[in-house]
Amino acid sequence: MTVGIAIALLALILISSWLGFYEIVKQQGRILLRLDQLEQALEAAGNSPAHLVEEAGPVGLPLESPFPAFTFPDLAGNMVALADFRGKSVVLVHWNFECGFCDLIAPEIARLDADLQQRNVQLVLLSYGDAESNRKEAAEHNLKCPILLMKDDDKIAPFEQLGTPAAYLLDGEGRVAAPLAMGADQVPGLAREAAGLEASASAAGNGQRKKLSSERSLSESRIERNGLPAGTPAPVFNLPDLQDRMVSLEAYRGRRLLLVFTDPHCGPCDELAPDLVRRYQRWQRDGLDMILVGRGRPEENRQKAQEHGFRFPVVLQEKWNLSKQYGIFTTPVAFLIDENGVIAEDVAVGRDPIVALADRGLAMKASA
Repeated sequence: MTVGIAIALLALILISSWLGFYEIVKQQGRILLRLDQLEQALEAAGNSPAHLVEEAGPVGLPLESPFPAFTFPDLAGNMVALADFRGKSVVLVHWNFECGFCDLIAPEIARLDADLQQRNVQLVLLSYGDAESNRKEAAEHNLKCPILLMKDDDKIAPFEQLGTPAAYLLDGEGRVAAPLAMGADQVPGLAREAAGLEASASAAGNGQRKKLSSERSLSESRIERNGLPAGTPAPVFNLPDLQDRMVSLEAYRGRRLLLVFTDPHCGPCDELAPDLVRRYQRWQRDGLDMILVGRGRPEENRQKAQEHGFRFPVVLQEKWNLSKQYGIFTTPVAFLIDENGVIAEDVAVGRDPIVALADRGLAMKASA
């Protein structure tokens, strides 16, 4: 009996090992196939694989390929399918009202909706969150187009690995009619094209997006999106903290200040938090104060403050309002503000750069 059990266990181990090996090989095959497809696409466009990371960017669905069918609830709870828009062109936008760039372009997207409808083009936002919050945000931005709600684990494949905003233009048969548009420049540009307000977005014969006359890069845009540069006076603010006390930038005049923008749903912000907590007392003792700027609901930020043991001021901005003034729409980021209220260095993005920025701020203080 003992020998039989041992043999059975050995057989199970061998089968499990074989299945694991099979899954690895299968996954490797998918990866190699994907890389091969990317390499072929680059060669067709005149690029070599060596430029894959720098030049290729997100690879969208091929032109004229059918867009995957989907069905999602709208804000009223009605189930809406892609097939319901058959016969119309569709500007389909991967969207999130919590995304700073979506918030930035929402007014223009809303204005374009009427022009799109005149050309029998339907604007559709595939959004996240609950119906109530989306309804509130849509009303604020005067967005009247269909807004369909996805879950994080229920994304459709073309948007699965993409951030927001991103968009496709589909023809009346649900086929891809223009290259993938990504970001706060290209998505409104694609909508303008579909509305007949811009020239075609496709370069002749190769499916590559060409830059539109009104489509500027982030560095060319009138709205700063890479953070205010060093030497710029820091935008002043007067915001409530977690106890509803008002905190102003002017109160810190004469001292160096590390202004850190975070979000209670931001994973990298959680990774940064222990570093800030450990160093805060030393930074403050040596002449560097710190304010954390959160966003979202007060109770979420209070929970994070309690979880991490924050002992420094945490103020709350409305949506991305203060982030817009500082010209940055991601988290975590930080600005070092000198004693005169001027931004001392360019924005630091991410955990290590933020800690390094604070350390440089201390060194600059010591040498002053």
